[in-house]
Amino acid sequence: MTVARSSRTRIAARGSLVVLCCSMMPMFAWAQTQPNTAAATDLLSAYRAALANDPQFASARAQSLAQREKLTQGRAGLLPQIGGAWSSTRIIFDQTAPAEFNKTFSSTGWTLSLSQPLFRWDRWETYKQGEIAAQAAEASLAQAQLDLITRTARAYFDVLNAQDTLQLATAQRDAIQQQYEQARRNFDVGNANITDANDAQARRDAIDASVIAARSDFEIKQSALKQIIGEPVGTLAGVRTGVTIPQPEPASAEPWVEQARSSNLQVALAQYNLQSAERDLKKATAGHLPSVDLVAQTGHTNASGNQYLPSLPGGARFDSSQIGVQVSIPIFAGGAIQSRVRENIALETKAANDLEFARRSAEQGARQAYIGVIAGLAQVKALEAAELSARTAYDSNQLAYGVGVRIGTDVLNSQAQLFQARRDLARARYDTIVNGLRLKSAAGSLTEGDVIQVNTLLTANGSSDITALPPASTKLESAKPTGKSAKR
Repeated sequence: MTVARSSRTRIAARGSLVVLCCSMMPMFAWAQTQPNTAAATDLLSAYRAALANDPQFASARAQSLAQREKLTQGRAGLLPQIGGAWSSTRIIFDQTAPAEFNKTFSSTGWTLSLSQPLFRWDRWETYKQGEIAAQAAEASLAQAQLDLITRTARAYFDVLNAQDTLQLATAQRDAIQQQYEQARRNFDVGNANITDANDAQARRDAIDASVIAARSDFEIKQSALKQIIGEPVGTLAGVRTGVTIPQPEPASAEPWVEQARSSNLQVALAQYNLQSAERDLKKATAGHLPSVDLVAQTGHTNASGNQYLPSLPGGARFDSSQIGVQVSIPIFAGGAIQSRVRENIALETKAANDLEFARRSAEQGARQAYIGVIAGLAQVKALEAAELSARTAYDSNQLAYGVGVRIGTDVLNSQAQLFQARRDLARARYDTIVNGLRLKSAAGSLTEGDVIQVNTLLTANGSSDITALPPASTKLESAKPTGKSAKR
């Protein structure tokens, strides 16, 4: 009786598993539930959308435009300053003693003045600071663009990874649901005890929580990408199956580290900050120096009412012009000038240390990114072998199940192992690609051309389903228990 019940259990389980595996040939995949009426969004199109819509990059662009105006403002301090004024005055004179006298006087006039700096060392330093600020503005915008590439790529591949995780969790839930239904049927016909059904139900409840968490994470990752590109996130192009990620060139960490030390944009910005601090120190020192300006003024005044020349009944007219050199010499400013000098000496020292920190950070960032790429490539290779082994194990369990050597749980476990290997492989590829972009960003050489190169690694019609089963699963439908296996 025990042998017979075991045979019936295996035959029933085998029948349930055939239904399960056949239903998984198209298999649940979140990406496939979405309408695929248009080509999938790839990384390049996502990046270009981010260029147009990302508020963080738009803010950096506006900041760059504002900072470039420092050059014009600094130049203005060296150019002539011309001003004009017009005035109209009316005076009512009322005298009561020693004799009563009432008179109204009026005058109108204009003046035109010009001032041309001849020696203003502080203004010259301000102008040179404007040149530095304009160069720093370009570097800052370029850094913002590099950050946009890496942020977009990270968010893009985070969505793909979350999608893979959701596919995996959903496939496992469907498989466990089949196990649960199979255990209930076996219990109902007396081929299994309630423990098997309770165990299957516990696994089903646990995987339901995983599916909920995976779906929530997927929606969060989609929202993060949408925040950058400013558009709804549809189907994304995934990494092509079997794609080869190129090795970094040069194939050594030191050239990348040296390039990062000299070409990293954060280093460039720190250099500009140091140059600006040096100019600030010179500008503070200029407070001890005299200033020399060429000044000129011309004016005209009309006076009526004889207040100036009472003997002239028609009033008077005055024209005046003057030109000269004005020299201003600071003598004592209460110690403020020397205090500003000491302040800017300290700020220059700070900027020099900030530059050294930026260089070391760039070196470390480049080294870490290079190690990440090399380790990622090795991990991808190892996981490709693991995925192949998992697929072989899955096929072997299918065949063994067909002849009664394995039970349904063995096949489902090997199937879950295959899905997990695929998910891990995909995630390793995502991380390696992103680290490659970060490596070039650290070296200051990342461009849109690198995004285009990554785009060639992607599919054109959406990401692949990591839960798609090998074609060998169709053989189970025709698998029949042998007489020998039935006796077991």
